[in-house]
Amino acid sequence: MKKLRTTISDWFNRLDGRWRAMPVKKQHRYTLLLFAGYALLSVAVLIEVCYDVAQSDNNITIEHIENPVIRQSKSPVSPQDSITTILKRKMYER
Repeated sequence: MKKLRTTISDWFNRLDGRWRAMPVKKQHRYTLLLFAGYALLSVAVLIEVCYDVAQSDNNITIEHIENPVIRQSKSPVSPQDSITTILKRKMYER
C-alpha cells in the first residue's frame, strides 16, 4: 500500500512540475479550454433535462397497492416463513 501511495505521489509531483514548467499563457489557455468544456457539458445536461420535462406527460396514475399475501392465499399451499425455519435449523445444528 505504501508503494502505491508513493508511486501516485511521485506521479502527481511530476505532473505538477510539468504544469509549472509550462508558460503562463499556455496554462491560461488550458484552464479556459477546460472551463469552456465543463460549461458546455453543463448547458447540454440542462437542455436535456428541460427537454425531458417538457416531453413527459404529466399524468400520474394512482392505484391501490395489492397485498401479495392475499393474492397467494388463493393457492392450496399455505405460505410458510422459510427464513425462520432455516434459522431454527441452523440454530439447533452443531
